[in-house]
Amino acid sequence: MAKKNMIQREIKRKKLVEKNKKKRAFLKSQTKKNSDFTKQIEIQRELQKLPRNSLPIRQRNRCWITGRSRGFYNDFGLSRHILREMSHECLLPGVKKSSW
Repeated sequence: MAKKNMIQREIKRKKLVEKNKKKRAFLKSQTKKNSDFTKQIEIQRELQKLPRNSLPIRQRNRCWITGRSRGFYNDFGLSRHILREMSHECLLPGVKKSSW
């Protein structure tokens, strides 16, 4: 189980990303449209004033059951531990234990 504060921090980041998504996209499009270098620098400064945690790249994939960030499988949204347990209990459709 992940620390509660890490899960809450991740939720806060998700809210910030959604809040600043339109503004960030608008500013990025403005930098591409403007050919004036000084204007581009001003727009870049505006982009830098946005909070760091509003960057989508700072979000971390987490297991929706345990909150674990490492060993995450995107197809299921689960960590490797939970994926293994659920597949052994036949809770995941189409997943079989391999043997050869």
